[in-house]
Amino acid sequence: MNLKFKDFLSQTSSVWITTIGVSFLVTALRYAGVFQGLEWKSHDFYLQLVPSQKNEQYSDIIRVVGINEDDVKKLKESILPDATLAQLLVKIKSMNPRAIGLDIYRNIPEPPGTETLEQVFKITPNLIGIQKVVGKKGEQAVDPPPVLKSKDQVCSNDLIIDSDNIIRRALLNLSDAKKQTIYSFATCLAFLYLDKEKVPFKPSNGNFQIGKSIFTPLGSNDAGYIRADSGGFQFLIDYRGGRKNFKTVSMSDILEGKVPSNWGKDRIILIGKIGESFKDFYFTPYSGLIGLSEGIPGIEIHATITNQIINAALSGKAQIETWPEWVKELWIFIWSAIGATIGWQSRYQEGKKNSAWLTGSSFILAISFLLSAGYFALILGWWIPVVPPFAGLSLSAILITWQIARSAGKIRKIFGRYITDQVVAKILENPAGLNMGGEKKELTLLVSDLRGFTTIAESISPEEAIKVLNFYFESMVDVITKYQGTIDEFMGDGILVLFGAPITKENDPERALACAIEMQLAITQVNEQIKQWGHSSLAMGIGINTGEAIVGNIGSEKRTKYGVVGSQVNLTYRIESQTLGGQIVIAQTTLDKIQKNTPVVIKEVKQVNLKGIKEPVSIYNIAGIEGKYNLYLPEQKKENFVQLLKPISVQYRILVEKKIEDIAFTGYLVSLSISEAKIIPSDQQEIAIPTKSANIKLTFYETGNIILDNQDTYAKVVDAKVEDNVNSFYIYFTSRSSEVESELNTLYQKYYKT
Repeated sequence: MNLKFKDFLSQTSSVWITTIGVSFLVTALRYAGVFQGLEWKSHDFYLQLVPSQKNEQYSDIIRVVGINEDDVKKLKESILPDATLAQLLVKIKSMNPRAIGLDIYRNIPEPPGTETLEQVFKITPNLIGIQKVVGKKGEQAVDPPPVLKSKDQVCSNDLIIDSDNIIRRALLNLSDAKKQTIYSFATCLAFLYLDKEKVPFKPSNGNFQIGKSIFTPLGSNDAGYIRADSGGFQFLIDYRGGRKNFKTVSMSDILEGKVPSNWGKDRIILIGKIGESFKDFYFTPYSGLIGLSEGIPGIEIHATITNQIINAALSGKAQIETWPEWVKELWIFIWSAIGATIGWQSRYQEGKKNSAWLTGSSFILAISFLLSAGYFALILGWWIPVVPPFAGLSLSAILITWQIARSAGKIRKIFGRYITDQVVAKILENPAGLNMGGEKKELTLLVSDLRGFTTIAESISPEEAIKVLNFYFESMVDVITKYQGTIDEFMGDGILVLFGAPITKENDPERALACAIEMQLAITQVNEQIKQWGHSSLAMGIGINTGEAIVGNIGSEKRTKYGVVGSQVNLTYRIESQTLGGQIVIAQTTLDKIQKNTPVVIKEVKQVNLKGIKEPVSIYNIAGIEGKYNLYLPEQKKENFVQLLKPISVQYRILVEKKIEDIAFTGYLVSLSISEAKIIPSDQQEIAIPTKSANIKLTFYETGNIILDNQDTYAKVVDAKVEDNVNSFYIYFTSRSSEVESELNTLYQKYYKT
């Protein structure tokens, strides 16, 4: 038993070492503030998803009188005169509210009517005015209205704005320059309301008890904050919804008597500016991501905080709570251990390897559980860390997987062999070239992919399919060798070629483009032979990208290849996926390199969104390269579409990462060209409209034509638009049987002639 336990510890030592090291690193990064911004955003995102019913029980006790743009037009001035404000307060006071909150500065008189307003201030004991206690940088604090100050009816309307300009924290109270405690505007209004409910409120051992709840001050490192200014008594705002959570009327509605006399009875009425011209707007967690793209008036934020305090006092639910530091550190450690354990699953053990899907699904399940934990914790009123444990989970899994691959030589795939003289020469000339390892180099990567071979392979014997594929590869390899490209691997009917490894030359990008053009020219001869064998023609798309990647010996002592890895490889594949048959598309980096020395003929420029890339990417459809290469693709004439008198019924499925989706859509092929077609979906909803560059599998049916019926065809969406109020999309046929191609061409010629 002891031996088994020791063996277990020996096998899992890397797991615990990695867990400890990663959790320590992530914790250090957290205290350095690296994750603070992401943690804020994750909280904002969760907050938008949390159901909004939580505070509705008490939200109706708060009403808002907003001064909007129409009110300004009626006043014919942007500053509210004292006389108008006095009239407004008298009207509101007649409604018998419990509290009136005036979120308008009145430290300076705004005549006429100043004496009248001061008299109203004196005879309204439930009116709360405002002052700004702490000014922003470059700004001064704002004094309170003198009359209300003398009656102790002034509170602070200061709001705490985080460094990303979003308000997530509120103040229960704060101290002014004289160290005197001043309650916040929302707190004073809540106390006035709760006083009639006979709800007690008092400080309690550094906390503050209000009715059924105890508020705890937010520390500088609580929740998602690191070394935040925790001055005053702060707590987290529990937003529930975006704007317009509270019933709001305009100032004019009150003055003109358009509001029922009992509208404000026994409620809290807040008065503030909501017009755009007042610039009293602030960003909240609902101002980004899924929610609003605009700010919220300050008066609504004060109303939200007031509502939260009252809700806490009456229902017993206080502010959003957070874990102590040691619990957060333990939380990071646990998820680092989970990540290391998942990575450890990918090892070989006793001659067996766990399935890749098991490791991937375990990782996805762990992430899902972590993200769900953050969401449900917020529903229960807790802000728990999500980003640091996610970093610990991911980093541990990656490190363990890397350690296993490095220390035990457990590389999952064998990639082939050296095929160029340059690679062999470099290994023979440099003894270190036989060692496992790699180096980071700037490479130009070329990826080619066939269109149409899938259909051929499905309709002929395996032997014949391999014959066609080998003939194609033989022709392409001759061209690649001519331009000194290193073939990294053959992937089905695709090829990955390196320019710049193992030997780097200044003209690597130019040679790559010239090679691509000559490959496209060579496909013509390939198709001539394939047609003699009785098969439909092939088309090829090529993508080229230039960037840094890791290149070197990959594999084990028994089986090694000279290969490349890195994000630039994936990017090249993404670029190639944007091509149609016969096209060459290159990245911005490649174009910049080539144009320094050689002119390039550009056919089209477009911005595309590629999977895994946050920002749109510029790609260029190339028609030729000038200079010493002087190579050009054949000019493609613009295809003419013909309208079919009788549309063809079709069924189509969208391909995602070469996987055919289960959902089948129907539509009608209404017009046709030699290689393209227009389809109108039967279902006009957005889900049935494929996005531009999407691949689809197409089946014709109910045509009455034995050749067309039930034969699969593949296509790429080249455009999607609304024409005559009908959604439609255009496709480019990428793979179709020779029979289908012949039938469609016959149909096209029939209508084209007529």
